Amino acid sequence: MFFNVLKAKDLVDLEDGKFNRKVLMETENGSLSAIAIKKDEIIDTHTSKNDAAVYVMDGEIEIHFDAEKFTVDKHELLMFKKDKEHKVVALKDSKFLLIKI
Repeated sequence: MFFNVLKAKDLVDLEDGKFNRKVLMETENGSLSAIAIKKDEIIDTHTSKNDAAVYVMDGEIEIHFDAEKFTVDKHELLMFKKDKEHKVVALKDSKFLLIKI
């Protein structure tokens, strides 16, 4: 996979209408994953051990932190610090990159 130009949107698809995650690269300190999620699906509340960024390639998602929520649309980026409890809600069929550093 290295030294190739990849079409990010084509890295992961919805399989049987369910959440799908493909780890593209992983090190001791972080990872890069492509995620596909169906409209109205929820990735339950969890905490990241790394600082993270979410880049939406297609669709629209909401990321909920305690009482705050942020809508992240196609071609937008949201960054957040580690140890922040959050959940993801798909407002549309969506694909995004999750970068953990």
